Amino acid sequence: MKVTIATHYGMCFGVRDALKSAESAAARGPAVVLGQLAHNPAVSARLKALGLREGRLEDAPESAAAREVIITAHGASDGDRARWRESGLRVTDTTCPLVKKAHNALARLVAEGRRPVVIGQAGHVEVRGLTGDFPGAAVVLAEADVDALPFAPAFGVISQTTQPLALVLRLVERLRARHPAADVVFRDTVCQPTKDRQAALETLCRENEIVVVIGGRNSNNTRQLTETARAFGVTVRQVESADDLRGEWFEGGENVGITAGTSTPAETVTAVAERLREFDEVFRFQYF
Repeated sequence: MKVTIATHYGMCFGVRDALKSAESAAARGPAVVLGQLAHNPAVSARLKALGLREGRLEDAPESAAAREVIITAHGASDGDRARWRESGLRVTDTTCPLVKKAHNALARLVAEGRRPVVIGQAGHVEVRGLTGDFPGAAVVLAEADVDALPFAPAFGVISQTTQPLALVLRLVERLRARHPAADVVFRDTVCQPTKDRQAALETLCRENEIVVVIGGRNSNNTRQLTETARAFGVTVRQVESADDLRGEWFEGGENVGITAGTSTPAETVTAVAERLREFDEVFRFQYF
């Protein structure tokens, strides 16, 4: 069984930098992470071991026994940031720079007088942060959502950073077709790490009949990798760690590809690859 790891996979610079900032905060004393720093159980376990605890975004500062709170890599609204600081909390902001770019793009579109539209998963912490300062913003993720939008003379469209670009572009074109008289301006805010991982996955799917996608179950970009692989017709196994793997999934498989979401640590990917090679040794022994 040949095991191939995608050319682009795993933890991106935004999550890596957020983790470093959270570790520095932990060294100063008790602090509360407002949600999950990144949607990955290994990252959450690592922060817990450092003494950081997770609190709900909407509970701050009431949930903060500590006097420092940490904004996750997914970001937050400017209004929430101001409220926490005014409450006397020290705020460590680990928002990914590419998420900040999306915030700035949306703010500029609103300043131009456009109806704000965010292509993304309603309720996701990143999307909540993006729309938090603009309560009139619409959130769409399917053609039916776009079709339900009432006419506006001008729309300003951005995307959650971890959505597949092909989906985003399709929904933008749907909006233009739905309201041909409207002035629709789209700012591409899908992050480069997401684009790189999606492109590398396409190559992986062409060369392997089984693809293992590693990442948190509540990770949007991991879920998108899984859906993309399924669309290519390969057998897909999404796991959080090597412990989730089952040998019977790979019996008879000759080519297995591995990719991972942008919150997945390198050591988790290595452990999965090693477990697959262990399975291969067992298979060869059984078939000898």
